[in-house]
Amino acid sequence: MTAYMAEKSAGKGIFTVFLPAATNRMDPAQMGEGDGELHGGFRNTMIPQLGMKFQSVDEAWKFWEAYGSCTGFEVRKRYTNKRKSDGKARSCRYVCAKEDHRREDKRDHLTKCPRAETRCDCEVCMGLVLDQEVGNYRATDLILEHNHTLHTPETFHLMISQRNISPLQAFEIEAANDVGIRLKDAHELGSMQVGGSFNLTYSCRDQKNYLRSKRQREMAYGEAGSMLRYFESKTVENPSFQHTLQKDCDGQIANIFWADAKIIVDYAHFGDVITFDTTFETNKESRPFGVFVGFNHFRETVVFVPLLCMMKHLNLSGGFLIPFSKT
Repeated sequence: MTAYMAEKSAGKGIFTVFLPAATNRMDPAQMGEGDGELHGGFRNTMIPQLGMKFQSVDEAWKFWEAYGSCTGFEVRKRYTNKRKSDGKARSCRYVCAKEDHRREDKRDHLTKCPRAETRCDCEVCMGLVLDQEVGNYRATDLILEHNHTLHTPETFHLMISQRNISPLQAFEIEAANDVGIRLKDAHELGSMQVGGSFNLTYSCRDQKNYLRSKRQREMAYGEAGSMLRYFESKTVENPSFQHTLQKDCDGQIANIFWADAKIIVDYAHFGDVITFDTTFETNKESRPFGVFVGFNHFRETVVFVPLLCMMKHLNLSGGFLIPFSKT
């Protein structure tokens, strides 16, 4: 059993969990006499006991999470009963994530690769009931014996309930992504900063999912709406930035063109002969990205106008280069 410990500050309802590095874990025998009685490396205040009192269900959940992280099992909320009058929780139950069995999916016969069963009827739980007179919550039901193998200390950081990205870590992930650092390299850098991957509270997959979620939040207005909002912001920053679009017969955006100040200047000098190139990769919607290119006096390729095609047939009769040529 490891020496991962947690203690509760008296009267404040705050739990402090000490998670030392794997190579620097504390031995219970090395702790002083004033540390209190230990059971298997844990303080008495860390082991759930019948009659324990909590100021709120959030405090009890943090305690159950801390106990799970120290013991090596995933945690889950089973249910919470609330009063209809004020919505305050009357009772709740926190369990091991392997409690019960997954309910049968009615669409299971249509699933080609069903998920593996992860639950095994583990009975570990802690039930809380509201004390109507005092207003706090008391543990009235408690089972701590697991029927499955627990996580080893080396894999505690991989448990889903213990993985999270703090605001500071989120800022570092976004900064690394903005400067073009690969996800794997950024994750290795974060691991080095905390002394190893076992001390890092998120995995490389969590990092990838966070960036994907961030992009999805930024696309709240849809693809076309978000793109037009971006073009409007660029126009405010630089009035020389221009964009135009073509619509189909239904009034939907068909093609989008844009150009910044450098593109407009290059077109004014080297726009005598242009070539339309659509050899670039398409996105997941199968919409090709094309560019109008030319050559400068050094015989280098110069991009005049980028184009995102949203229809198979491109109509160039709308004079999309007129705004750029007049500038």
